[in-house]
Amino acid sequence: MSTKYKKDLTQRERQFCVNYVNTGNIKEAAISSGYKCDPEITGSRLLMRDDINSEIESLFNQKKKTLLYKACVGYERLAFGNISDAIKLIYCDNLDSHDISHMDLFNIAEIKKPGDGKLEIKFFDRLKALEKLQEMDFSTQSQDRSFYNAIENGFKALNNSLD
Repeated sequence: MSTKYKKDLTQRERQFCVNYVNTGNIKEAAISSGYKCDPEITGSRLLMRDDINSEIESLFNQKKKTLLYKACVGYERLAFGNISDAIKLIYCDNLDSHDISHMDLFNIAEIKKPGDGKLEIKFFDRLKALEKLQEMDFSTQSQDRSFYNAIENGFKALNNSLD
């Protein structure tokens, strides 16, 4: 049975919601939010509140959109990214860690240095990245995304078990 509480969440309650969405762990979220005394019980009680669940649902929906955006950007970088820094890595002998840390090596899947001392670089498959971009459903209402559905179903099951 869910209980209604005040409309505005405290900073600690909001932090609990953020931590819970990021970890999926009641106790960890409560402890990280400053609930030191019986964090698991406190977290469970918080999850029984409608206002807390609404905030968690809102944060979760924002996170889904962000993850979809990040995936899209990642695939775009793999499909259309520049490989000039990887070429520089192969042909420059005197690169220091500062130079390397400023290189864009996102497209590299694997680097090997076989016995002959030369670098072998394997890139991610650009065609596969393009295919993934084409397969992506950019509507936020998609029901075909099994990963997101699994997370949503887990939240629903958890909330139902607390009612």
